[in-house]
This record gives sequence, structure tokens and C-alpha cells, in this order.
Amino acid sequence: MTEDSRKQNIRAIVANPIFVFHIDSMKQLLFVLLLTAFSANAQQNLVQYVKPLIGTKKMGHTYPGATVPFGAVQLSPDTDTIPYAVDGKYNSSVYKYCAGYQYDDPTIVGFSHTHFSGTGHSDLGDFLVMPTQGTLQLNPGTADKPTNGFRSAYSHSNETAEAGYYKVLLDDHKILAEMTATLRVGVHRYTFSASEESHIILDLMSGIYNYGDKNVWTYVRVVNDTLITGYRQTNGWARTRTVYFALSFSKPFKSYGQKNFESGQVYRGFWRKFDQQHNFPEIAGQQIRMYFDFTTAEQEQITVKMALSPVSQQNAVENMLAEASGYNFDQLKQQAQDQWNKELSRIVMEGAEDDKVNFYTAMYHAFINPTVYMDVDGQYKGLDQDVHQAKGFTNYTTFSLWDTYRALHPLLNIVQPTRSNDMVHSMMAHYDQSALHMLPIWSHYANDNWCMSGYHSVSVLADAIVKGVYKGDPEAALAACIITSNRRDYEGIGDYIDKGYIPAEKSGTSVSNTLEYAYDDWCIAQIALKLGKQDIYREYMDRSNHWRQNFDVQTGFMRERLSRGDFKPGADVLSTHGQGFIEGNAWNYTFFVPHAPAELAELMGGSKQLEKRLDSLFEMHLPDEFFAHTEDITRDGIIGGYVHGNEPAHHVPYLYNWTDSPWKTQAKVRMILEMQYKNAPDGLGGNDDCGQMSAWYIFSSLGFYPVAPGSGQYALGSPAVESATLNLENGKQFQVKVVNQSDKNVYMQKVELNGKPLTDLFIRHGDITNGGTLVFYMGKKPKR
Repeated sequence: MTEDSRKQNIRAIVANPIFVFHIDSMKQLLFVLLLTAFSANAQQNLVQYVKPLIGTKKMGHTYPGATVPFGAVQLSPDTDTIPYAVDGKYNSSVYKYCAGYQYDDPTIVGFSHTHFSGTGHSDLGDFLVMPTQGTLQLNPGTADKPTNGFRSAYSHSNETAEAGYYKVLLDDHKILAEMTATLRVGVHRYTFSASEESHIILDLMSGIYNYGDKNVWTYVRVVNDTLITGYRQTNGWARTRTVYFALSFSKPFKSYGQKNFESGQVYRGFWRKFDQQHNFPEIAGQQIRMYFDFTTAEQEQITVKMALSPVSQQNAVENMLAEASGYNFDQLKQQAQDQWNKELSRIVMEGAEDDKVNFYTAMYHAFINPTVYMDVDGQYKGLDQDVHQAKGFTNYTTFSLWDTYRALHPLLNIVQPTRSNDMVHSMMAHYDQSALHMLPIWSHYANDNWCMSGYHSVSVLADAIVKGVYKGDPEAALAACIITSNRRDYEGIGDYIDKGYIPAEKSGTSVSNTLEYAYDDWCIAQIALKLGKQDIYREYMDRSNHWRQNFDVQTGFMRERLSRGDFKPGADVLSTHGQGFIEGNAWNYTFFVPHAPAELAELMGGSKQLEKRLDSLFEMHLPDEFFAHTEDITRDGIIGGYVHGNEPAHHVPYLYNWTDSPWKTQAKVRMILEMQYKNAPDGLGGNDDCGQMSAWYIFSSLGFYPVAPGSGQYALGSPAVESATLNLENGKQFQVKVVNQSDKNVYMQKVELNGKPLTDLFIRHGDITNGGTLVFYMGKKPKR
């Protein structure tokens, strides 16, 4: 398509966004339809096993709405308007709404276009849309009195959630709402009854983890009677976040208007000359809700398309033109589900029906984040708030690295190496744009929100470099890791370097920070080793031993150490509050030496002592009082004292492989798979955390797990699948086969790799990527 043709198409979408503009579009549509038909015959229908409602009840914090793999749009219902604070104090009830949706809620407020999946803190919820009929109401109402506002009651019996598709009947308005998505466009279809008073509300005030001043500014431009553009800037978890949109209707609206809910604004300028409440084409303010009026016939459908951009309104229009123009709702739904089926087919597993549901729902959740963060032309907003051009890579955001370095990124290095390479490039771009010269800690939407601890980008970089996934400059990556790790004014790094630990007086998370820095430094050492930098390797291997400074050989636990060198008295090894750990206690964090389990066992008194300590962890009882002040940990995610519902101990069940009883790893893994993952709305024992919980499930179901990302090594466990084929991007296949699989046969009797018996309990990354077959022979009794 020529530049002139492209410009003509943009002008055409402004004039009539539902018109099919160019013969190229028809050719592309025909190609897509033919490709879809071929793909449908060539691939299994794996989408049928995805249940997005899993994790939407209690602690999972997932959302049920429509998105595509790694999509920039997550179009999903929000079920309440819980504020972040009440009377100036944190409102703990808001925590349930990190994804905007709670399964037990009786009403839906509307459908917004951006959501996190599974997080324990939140933001987003941009551009909420809600269809209504009857008397116009611009207040959302409350859950106990939904008819006082535009929200609506709904029933799960009239709700459908699939990969790439969501449908629900809004009972109070008798409107059927359907959702699907492209990479950058959310697509709604509303089926109305006959009425002179049908409305579609655009709420620019609504948001997740919302508070009165979160909206810095919003702007809306009514281009014509089918196209609206605008933007919203917020100050929340991401301090400076701007999202642009283009909104098109398949039917012209007959009238429109807005209400500004601001109070106490001193200066209003001379815009008062106009009636800005009704049919006024340019609106700006902090607290705005728009409405668009229609006359509808019985069962008339109106399609709404909302394209997003990190850069500009015009780019949002171009995103819509490129991805959604010329396609109807059903075609876009099919495209979304075809994309999901393609990605799910990267692993084809066989097993029981519930196992398939849990496995493919886990893959679905694992392939939601990180999210694409650039327009169709490659432009994106950088950390420096300037517009950048992604050259030779796709730019990503939503890096929940404290969670995802553990299993999600290692999983992507196996089954999504091209995307993983792009993600590392995105992290390096973040570093280049950072005024602090740091790799991302927890980044989203051109911001680092600095959540959690460690500098775990270096783990992701190390794993990608050691495994040959990253195709960029490894020397530059190593330099970025080193500079990040030496940022002395960040979270105690200066003391960590000077003393080998962080004094308890200076940090409430001194122990966990030291442990996480030590692992991260080991990762940096692995990059240096790969590049032949022996001096850097030795320096960072020495730093990776700093975990020893917090290990108390007298008690056998990690403990807070004071500035003068002695341990802080009065340690409570059960409590998750005030003991020097972030979201955990000494029982779980003492095992956080994933890069040196043998050395940890030695300090404990040998492998038998490690085994005994692990036994105690799984067999003890942790009373509720010891995690009452930590909202990310609940009873649902706890087995004995082991906390699977939060990340720090995810590797712990595999540590029995460093003892004389590896069969205990096998038993524990199968127990966790059964207890913590279920085909139900409350089927996740904790926050899915941008796919980390799900990645743990995938790895463990396949029979191996990356205890120390950056090592290239995977520890064996006990597979839950009957068989699985990993279809690798290099054209090869890695097959997992299980002989004598059953719920009772959880113990490995022997394992063969490519027909030869394994002599240890590990496989290497190259064993997978070179293609081959891993066969587990299972039995009812441990092989001691």
C-alpha cells in the first residue's frame, strides 16, 4: 500500500469507519479466511479447554474478558467501583479488585479496556464503556442499589468466557453484551431491544485502584457522528501514564453530551461561553463521563471499536484502520480465537479433561503478559516520556519481574523465544531511556513503578543470554546489569556491597533483599562466564555468597542482622510481618538460595538436615495470625507452612532433589498440582501474578522446573500429563511421554532421554531445544 493510499484510508475511517476502503483489504481478508480454514483443519481446537473464569474468585485476580496473546487491549467487565482510599486511609477492600472483576459480585459497572492479570496491586481500567436503555443515568450506582445508576445486575448462567471472547446479558437493561479484541483494539457488540432511549456511556473517570485525583487530565474530540478520539493521563501505580484512544460506532449517534463531575476547580477560563454539556465536540477535564444516544430497533446490534495507542490519537486511528476496519465482529472473534489456538498449539498435551482445562488455561494466562506496547508503525512512549521507534524488535511492557523471572520467562525461552528476545530488547530500551540508568524492576506503560525487591531483570537477561535466546549485544546487556546492581542509593545496595548484607535498622525487608540480590548477582556472574569475563565472574560469584551473612547457624534460619554485625534479637520465624522479609517468613525465605542449594544444605548440617527442614515446612501448621498483615498470603495458598500462593518458595518443592529423597519432590509436586489448581472460579490458590503461578503449573505438569533461571538446568519432578509435544520455533519437537500414568503413580521409577537412562535428576536446556523424547516410568512406590 502506498503512502497516499494509506492517507486516503485514514481520511476514510474518519468519515465512515465501517466502510471497506481498499481492494488490498479484500485481498487480505480472503487470505486470512483461507488461512483460518487451513489452520482449523491442521490444528486441534485447544481453545475449548481455556476457561478464563478460573482465578476470578477470591485470590486469583484474573479477569474473564477478551484479549489476544500478549495483547495491548484487555477488554473485560468491572464489577464494582471500590476506591483505593476511604477518609484518607487505604481501603483494604480494593485489593479484591486488582483485575476489576470479582466472581461473587452481583453487578457489572461496565467494560474497560486495560487490565492486569493476576497482580497483587493495580492500576489501569481505562475507558469504561456501558450500554443502557431508558432514562439516562451518569452515576454508576452501588452494588446494593444498582438501579440507581448505570450498572446492571447479571447472572453467571448468562455469562460466557472464552479465549478471545466474552458475553453476558445485562439483566437490568436487557442488553446482550459481547466482547472480542485484536492486538490493539477492543471490539464490543451490543444487542438492544426497541427503544427511543438507548445509550452508550463512555466513562473517563472510572479506573482500578482509583482515587479522586488519579485522573490528571482527560480529553475528548468528537470527530463526527461515528468517530471519537481522545486521551487520558493518570497518576497511579504508573506515575505518568497517558493512553490515547479512537472510538468508532457502527451506527451514527443522534445526540451526545457529557457531565463534568469536578468540584472546586478555581479557574475555568472562558469556555463557559459554550454549552459544553450537550453536543459539544471538544471536551476536557479531570472527571468526565460522556454519553451517546441512539434509537434502536428490536434486536438491533451496535458494534463499538476502541483502539488504543501509547503515542497519539492519530496513531490510535491508524491502529484501528490496520487491525479492525473491514471486519465484522464475528470475523474478529474468529481471528482472536485462531491466534489463541496457534499459541496454545506450541504445547500439545494429552491427559484427563480437567487436566487439559487446567493446562491450557494456564497457558492462556501465561501468554497474556508481558503485553505489546507500541503502535502498528512501531512507535511507542519511552520511559523518558518521548516517542521512540522500535527498530528490529517488538516493544513490550508489563514486566512483573519479581514474580515472572522464576518460571514465566524461562517458559517463554523454550516455547516463545522470538518474543522473549524482543522482551529483552524492550528491557534494554528501558535501561537506555532510564534517568537512573537501571533495568526495569516492575514496569508498565512507560513507567517503572518500583514494586517489590531485587533487580530481577538481570535473571531474565541471564537466562536469555545463557540459553542463546537473546540476539542483541550481550556485552551491553552485561554492562546494564552491572550498573543496575551498583545503584547504591536503591534499596540498600550500598550497604549490601560494603557489608555483604543490609542492616535491619535501614530496611524492613533487609533479609529478603539481600537474598534476592545474591541470586541476581549469581545471574550476572553467569553472563560474565558466558562472555569469558573472568574478573567480573569472580566478583559477582563472591557477591552471590552474601546470603550467608543472614544465615544463623545456631537456629538454621535466615535472620535480620544489625549494623554492628549481630543478629537482631526476638526473631519470629513464623511471622510474615516485621521480620525483614517481603511477603514471606523465615520458614519460606530460608530456602531462597536457588543458585546454591547444596551450599545451603551444607550450612544446615548436610542434606539430611535440609530434608528434615523441608519435611517440617510441609507438615507444620501456620496459624492465620502469622500472615494476617500480609494481604498477598491467604489460607487458600498454604500447604502446611509452605506458601504456594505467593512466589518466594515456588522452587522449594524441588529442593528434595538435593537430598537423598528426591521422591519427596515427586510427591509434593503432584500434591500441589492437585490442591492449588482446579477447574473452578476459585481454582487458583493465590494471585496468578502475570502468569507466574500458571507457568509453575505448566512446567510441573511436564515434569521439570527451572530452580535457578540462568543455569540452563531443569530439575525433574513428577509429570501430570499423559504425554506432551513441545513444538519449538526451530522446527524441532521435544516430547514428554509418561508410562503408567495415574493419580497414584506419582513416583519416578526411571527416566530416559532419547532412549538412554538419565543418571541424575536434571535435564539441560539444550536437551529440549535440540529436540528429543523424555520418557518417565511411574509407579506407586518411591524408588529409594
